[in-house]
Amino acid sequence: MGAVRVAAPPVPEGPTIEREVLERLPETLRAAQRVFDRTGGLHAAGLFAPEGGLEILREDVGRHNAVDKVVGRAAMDGRLPLHEHVLLVSGRASFEIVQKALVAGIPLVTAVSAPSTLAVRLAREAGMTIVGFLRPGGFNVYAGPERIAGL
Repeated sequence: MGAVRVAAPPVPEGPTIEREVLERLPETLRAAQRVFDRTGGLHAAGLFAPEGGLEILREDVGRHNAVDKVVGRAAMDGRLPLHEHVLLVSGRASFEIVQKALVAGIPLVTAVSAPSTLAVRLAREAGMTIVGFLRPGGFNVYAGPERIAGL
């Protein structure tokens, strides 16, 4: 992993997100996916405030590209680092997605599917929170449970 990891400092502590808010994020993301409604074939990435507000949504055929678009929009708006935000991806949380979040300063990465082993390892090393299988009524926390209130 060291050969492909980008040098980035660990994320700071915080934010904390309520369990109930976290469980609503996939529904919020899905409701905002206009292109998915027409095609059924796109991934999405969303940048959320810890209170659950969707701030940036981007869609693409590749989930990595959707994350790039979210981080790029935030960078163009002069918002980096994103220490007080939550990233949600509509697919799996890969090492590359967690690494992109780390470089952008996003401390909490969530996915509707599973994280990879390398993604979990990187999240733990960087002090990040990683959540997988996020749905209304439940999720799995693989690293950083202290950022989720109500566990």
